[in-house]
Amino acid sequence: MNWHPPGFGGTRRDPEQVKRDGWQERGVLVIAEDDQRLSWPERELIRQLGAKLYGPRPEVSYG
Repeated sequence: MNWHPPGFGGTRRDPEQVKRDGWQERGVLVIAEDDQRLSWPERELIRQLGAKLYGPRPEVSYG
């Protein structure tokens, strides 16, 4: 018998489906700052909203 409690085992939902469900079911919007489906002004708005609500993102240094 292969019984798993909800959220354990089975198949995973695609991350985009999780985002879509969050918006449709809970009104929670998850957007990547660099989502290429958005225009530059839309990405800039997302960056500004994120900074206003959660503070500036730390600078990332590679090396």
